[in-house]
Amino acid sequence: MTQPDILVLGAGIVGVSAALHLQARGRDVVLVDRRAPGEGTSFGNAGLIERSSMVPYAFPRRWRTVLRYGLNRSTDLRFDWRHLPAAAPFLLRYWHHSAPRRLALAAEAMRPLVEASVAEHDALIAEAGAADLVRAEGWIALWRSPEGFRDGVTNSGTTPYRGLGADVLDAAAFAACEPDFAPGAVAGAIHWRDPKTVSDPSELTKRYARLFERRGGRVVQGDASTLDTSGSRWAVETADGPLRAGAAVVALGPQSGILARRFGSPVPLGIKRGYHRHYTPPPGRTLRHAVVDEDFGYVLAPMRRGVRLTTGVEFAHPDAPADPTQIVRAERRAHEIFDLGTPVETTPWLGLRPCLPDMRPVIGPAPGHPGLWFDFGHAHHGLTVGPASGRLLAEMMTGETPFADPAPFAATRFLRHP
Repeated sequence: MTQPDILVLGAGIVGVSAALHLQARGRDVVLVDRRAPGEGTSFGNAGLIERSSMVPYAFPRRWRTVLRYGLNRSTDLRFDWRHLPAAAPFLLRYWHHSAPRRLALAAEAMRPLVEASVAEHDALIAEAGAADLVRAEGWIALWRSPEGFRDGVTNSGTTPYRGLGADVLDAAAFAACEPDFAPGAVAGAIHWRDPKTVSDPSELTKRYARLFERRGGRVVQGDASTLDTSGSRWAVETADGPLRAGAAVVALGPQSGILARRFGSPVPLGIKRGYHRHYTPPPGRTLRHAVVDEDFGYVLAPMRRGVRLTTGVEFAHPDAPADPTQIVRAERRAHEIFDLGTPVETTPWLGLRPCLPDMRPVIGPAPGHPGLWFDFGHAHHGLTVGPASGRLLAEMMTGETPFADPAPFAATRFLRHP
């Protein structure tokens, strides 16, 4: 087999996007994964390409709120206390970086990636022939109480959303926009018009991967854990035999931390687990937009398989058995405002979100290992910023002037700060 210039390890939306951008700059790239493209974390998200997501998801700062979540009575956050000793260092760092000033720094660092997200996706969607999967109708944040609605509108005016189109909807306007919700169940909402929604995130990733192949790229089955270096070459074992290249990109999502640690990079990657399930509403009932229930922290999104309900965050060991508590609670709350109908799957899907405590990914070179590059830790925003992240990485690897400051994403930041 011809030996490539670059190995990209991981065929989720982040890895596929990085491979496409490197390929577009004249590099011979091979994409390596144990599974088909889009079958990991990219399979299960809510399908939002959201320019309105500049402010990361922060950890609660008030101990009263932390204790309330710790009782595991909420819908949006659940702890498996057996996992707490192992998770505590990550959670403390996450809490530290969620202070208002540090949260603002994270939002400012993410701004260029988020602002570029829709345009980067648009170019790939057009070339990949994926327009049938994408709707340009935005998403809706709803509140059930007048007080919550009022606070939500007030807070939205204090966040750094530049040039975003949004409509504030009272109860009647929301009912006109989403007529199949229970009458009187929603006090008000904000319709963020600029984001786009994807009806099958896994299929979108597969279309991007097929575009990569049409351009001459190769997608091979392989085991990223076999990555090794000899001299100036990086090697990995694949179903087609060993592959060697001058550079390798670790874009393995939640599995990235294993390789990072093996090569001496102290990247404190944490895992947020999440669930989804699809439903078939009764005849005549239609969900027209992706909707976030701000009171209970779940998403309802219209998908090709049905209405997808995605949960909030579960902190548990990545390999722990699935716990249905969170999705059962979210399902019950969703039924209060929208008739979901019947479940499509017998068992909910469980996935892993790769997260860094300072709420921004690692994009750039691995310290002390020439030719090894990182692109992981995108948390809740991998689908949104995957292509922009791939562009930034490719510009750095090929010596172009980066469109965004790469310093906030450097792996070395964890050597300097807690």
